[in-house]
Order: sequence, then C-alpha cells, then structure tokens
Amino acid sequence: LHGAPAEPRLATRSGGITMGVDPSLEKIRPVILAALVRGVDTGDTMEEQGQFIQGLMDHQEKLHFALGRGRKRSSIGVHDFGSLRPPFKVITVPEDYSFIPLAMSEPLSIREILEQHPKGVDFAHLLEGYDRFPVILDATGAVLSFPPIINGRHTTVTEDTRDFFIDVTGWDERSCEASLLLTCLAFAARGGTVETVRITAWDETEFDSPEGRPREHRVPKSLLEEILGREFSDEQVAAALDRMGGRLVRRRVSTDGPRRRERWAEAAAGEDEYIVEMPRWRSDILHPVDLVEDVAIGIGYEDLGVSVSRQSDAGIPLAKMTLHRRIRESMQGQGLQQVQSLTLSNDADQFTRVRLEPAGAVTRLTNPITVEHTIMRQNVLPALLRLL
Repeated sequence: LHGAPAEPRLATRSGGITMGVDPSLEKIRPVILAALVRGVDTGDTMEEQGQFIQGLMDHQEKLHFALGRGRKRSSIGVHDFGSLRPPFKVITVPEDYSFIPLAMSEPLSIREILEQHPKGVDFAHLLEGYDRFPVILDATGAVLSFPPIINGRHTTVTEDTRDFFIDVTGWDERSCEASLLLTCLAFAARGGTVETVRITAWDETEFDSPEGRPREHRVPKSLLEEILGREFSDEQVAAALDRMGGRLVRRRVSTDGPRRRERWAEAAAGEDEYIVEMPRWRSDILHPVDLVEDVAIGIGYEDLGVSVSRQSDAGIPLAKMTLHRRIRESMQGQGLQQVQSLTLSNDADQFTRVRLEPAGAVTRLTNPITVEHTIMRQNVLPALLRLL
C-alpha cells in the first residue's frame, strides 16, 4: 500500500518454444499451460540456494492446496530447463509405461508409481478410472512430468539451476492460469525473465502462455456508492485501485446495458461505469462486488466515514415465525418433545437397520470424519428411532 503502484501485468517475451497437446488429453487433463523463466537469482551460497529450493517447494504446495484443491483443479511442475530439449509434447500412455520418477533411482511403471510412490498413493484418486495417463516429454523422449502426480528425475531442480521450465495442468482454466502466473511472479521477483511458450491445445487451437496482460472488469458507479454509502471522485477510485495492484482505465457512460438496471453486476444504459484493469492472477475477482471491496480496502475502512440511520431499524419476528413459536410451545405443553437431528447419517442407520431401500442417488461425503456421518440423510424416521 506504499510507494509507486505496480503495473497489473506480467512482462513477457517470446521464447520460441512450442508444446503440442494430444487430443486424448481432452477427457483427462484438458487445460495445459507452460512458461520458461531464465536467469533467476537463487542465491550466492549453498545455504541460500537450498532455502530457495525449499521455499519454491512450499510455494508450489500452497498453490496446490489453495488454488488447485489438492491438485484436482490445477497442478504445477517446475523443471531444470538446462536438462531439457524443446519442443515439448503432452501425450497419454498405458499403465505399463515406465520412467524414473523424482527422488527414485530405478524406473517404475505408471501403475507402480500410483501404488508405491508416496505422491502416487496420495493422488492416485485423481486418475481413477482411466486406462491411459498423461506425460510430458521433450524432443529426446525424456519425461518431464506425469501430471498431476510426480516429475521425472531427469529434470530435478538443483542449486545450480538458473533457468526454470514450468508446466501447469488441470481442469479449471482460472486456477491453472493463476497458478502459472503466481509461480512466474515469484521467479521474476528474483530477476528472472519470463518467456512465453506457444501451445497447440488438444482442440488444435494455438495460443501463447502465459498471458501477461491484465483482465478488464466493469463496475457500475452506482454499485460502488450504494455499498460503501458515499460518493467518490475518479481520483479517489484510481488511487485506491493503484494500491490494490489494479488500474482505473476510465469512467464512461454505459451504452450496451439494459434500459433498466436489472442486476448489481451491470449498469443500465446511460449510467456511469468504471472500466478497471486487474492482474490476471487475481482469480478471487468473480464479481464487481469484489472490486468494490478492493476500493474500500484501498481507501481504508476507517476513512469511509460513519453514517447513522435516521429511522429505527430494530428487527421484529415475521408473523409466521410468531405462529410457529406458539405452536411449538403449545405442543411442548401437551407433553410432546421437539427433536432437531443431524442432516448427516450413515448407511446402517438410514437403510440396513430400518430395512429401507435408497430413494434415488445417495449423497456421500468424500472425506468423512467419522463412520457415523458418511451420507446425507434421506429419512427422518431413523434418527428419531435412535433417540428412543
């Protein structure tokens, strides 16, 4: 929030490197991005270089957790570019295909990696049900990565690595793009130069990765003022967005909006709206309300002012809620007991013990904490019977 505002873009240059994606990746890992970063300063001493590598691994795992949702939406591979020979290709292979994975000394097949390697055991569920598996190869056929499981040993990052090749694969485009850009930013902060990779996707579309230009957003002026409760000059909005890493391009009159404002997210025709540029790595911006929040933070909540309502806003119960309360109290007075049971249950209670068949699909928890709570209940009666 101090000093000169940063540009909401990532500086890139063409690297002249290509990566082709086989059409078979459409149903396995459809989103594939890549980048090359040259000349990264990893430190002067072995200790500093070791700390850099550990920090890189920690950063990668945090992105896997926060953006990748456990590598399902996106997963990142970082490689020593000095050991690689472009162009690269992404293909699918059968389960008996073998290579030497990271931190191993002997080749393992894809199936052995999924069953024996620690990372394979942890993330095998992401490839469950497939009979072919994705691998990234260089021009010599060396394996860079078996996403989203493990890299090949051939591309291991060491203390001497200065040029890094990054691959990101997954199912969610926004998550993959943000993961790649944030990784590139971390390298660029250490003096690295980011170079683009020309990718031919599974559907034969071509594009350069990463895309460093900012993403444009539209924010109705009335939305900003309604939520924050006051008017702002263009200079105040621009300064606030600068502090948050964005840029106010201009304020304009909407010409393509509806005749009447129908949604918060768009201005009606003839109303003012802000055109805002924000970094593409800000994957948390999903709605104009998120930019209103950025303006509030950039200005400072303590500087927004305080307003007191001119009318009493004391809440009162709805009429039907008063009726519900009186019915409950009357029934309790007759000796009845009110029960509020959990919405989570298990197969034994819901079906086996009461001899009931599931009514349609059963909603199951992916990672239940206890065997007592593994499904969403379909019937209230079993929970009532357990109280007897």
